[in-house]
Amino acid sequence: MPMERPTHGGPAGGTPQGKRTGGGPGLRLGLFAPFALLVLLALAWSAGWFWLRGKAEAEIDGWLSREARAGRQWTCADRALTGFPFRFELRCTSLGFARSDVRFTTGPLVAVAQVYQPRHVILEATGPFRVQQGDLDGNVTWSQLEASLHVTGDGFQRASLVADGLKGRVTGADPSPIDFTVGHLELHARPTPGRFATDGAVDLSARVQRAGLPLLDPVLGGTEPADIALDATVTRATGFRTRPLAQELERWREAGGAVEIASLAAEKGSRRLRAQGLLALDDQHRPTGQFDVRTAGLEQVIAPLISEQIGARLGGDGAALIGNIVGQFLGGRRKEPAPGQAQDGQDRPGEPPLKVLPTVRLTGGRVIVGPFAVPNVRLQPVY
Repeated sequence: MPMERPTHGGPAGGTPQGKRTGGGPGLRLGLFAPFALLVLLALAWSAGWFWLRGKAEAEIDGWLSREARAGRQWTCADRALTGFPFRFELRCTSLGFARSDVRFTTGPLVAVAQVYQPRHVILEATGPFRVQQGDLDGNVTWSQLEASLHVTGDGFQRASLVADGLKGRVTGADPSPIDFTVGHLELHARPTPGRFATDGAVDLSARVQRAGLPLLDPVLGGTEPADIALDATVTRATGFRTRPLAQELERWREAGGAVEIASLAAEKGSRRLRAQGLLALDDQHRPTGQFDVRTAGLEQVIAPLISEQIGARLGGDGAALIGNIVGQFLGGRRKEPAPGQAQDGQDRPGEPPLKVLPTVRLTGGRVIVGPFAVPNVRLQPVY
């Protein structure tokens, strides 16, 4: 008798088929779970970004109001805060500042900070920069200008400015106008390690390349562009704000502030200068200080200056003779390195060696080089 084979498509086989049917929807939901989580994260990120933007807008408005109450008016034309989703971009079609003693404007400006690094701000500005103070008017343009600022909870960590292709003119001065150019400019500032909390000291570093100031070319004996490098420390600098310049300088002077020049190097053609020393302001608001100076190729500049100053007293021939003698004296002698000490590469093959000048002092409104007070030169109050 033949045996009947069980069938798998009828009710008897429903249980296995039912298991496959019941597992399908759960599996599909598991596949979509990561995408759903990603959407939730995106929504939360978007909500957080817009909340932070609103908070930043309120902070900016509050700061502008505080500045206005202090007599300082800032204007950010067509202000916009954008940058979604990963950064904040503050844009102004122009930036203006006005105070009782000075006002300035600049072209379009954008300040950028990443959401994950909000204390690091990068700024880009477009010229022209126009400034007016009393009878003086300045106008500066550039091909590129960028600045950056790192801040912490205790203050700033580092500030930098880099600019290329600077061209400027100042009118209203005597003589006027004063034109200048700078091929490349770098400025850097940071709190001085170990001295910021106690002395309010800030380290400054400046580099100026291919600078031109035609007004001084006849005095310095050439039209070549100049390169300048400065490394200095400014003490009692933490109190600087955006108050009028005279108030800022007086507060700094009364606090005992000074500029400690670790290194100043200037080159213009074959003429070179190296200096270090201390600069401050006396009780009459005049520069005061003392400098150690080395020069090369400046004897031809110093002698005519001395001759011109004393020419009216001694006559032309006598002035020229004394001017040459003084120029050679001020040229000093070459500084010989100590035994085993390198010359730090500052004397270059084929160029005049650096010579030590007598100590240069600024005191009582006079410029004194060694035993000589430069005739008819009086230092005027800075403010």
